[in-house]
Amino acid sequence: MIVIMSNCFIEKLIAKAQARRFLDQGAHLFRQSDQVRSVFVVEEGLVELVRHHQDGASIVLQRASCREVIAEASVYSDTYHCDAVARMPSSLVELPKTEFLKCLREDEEFSGLWAAHLAREVQSGRYQIEILSRKTVAERLDGWLAWRGNRMPAKGEWKNIAAQIGVSPEALYRELSKRRSK
Repeated sequence: MIVIMSNCFIEKLIAKAQARRFLDQGAHLFRQSDQVRSVFVVEEGLVELVRHHQDGASIVLQRASCREVIAEASVYSDTYHCDAVARMPSSLVELPKTEFLKCLREDEEFSGLWAAHLAREVQSGRYQIEILSRKTVAERLDGWLAWRGNRMPAKGEWKNIAAQIGVSPEALYRELSKRRSK
């Protein structure tokens, strides 16, 4: 039910979008401390939210791909707290933040769909934490597959999955090889 409601929300948000952006690989959609002016949905490609630490390390907070909102929590901030970087050529639609907030105030259905979308994102984040708490690559992969309805990803996406479950691509490939040979 929540997935269907979230899809309805994305459809409504895309329909209300007022602009489209195209990003080359490596391009920034926004940078930390930039003013939040819009809400974005990735149409194609992959955009990551990256927070950089003072010691030079960084962490990926979100990987948004097709039909996903990037940096939802920023709607309630004045400035971004991280960078958004295209990891492959990407296209996005955008709705000005002021228009988005107006829709939340004036459209009860839109507001309810937004709440359901945020609930789904919280659930997703909690499941991600559970996967990362598992000790072995096999356990993490099992958790990821269960989360995704046991659907194998498209060819060429395994590197992203390795990053999502916190293992090296090589460790994931070894685990996949073990499973194929059974």
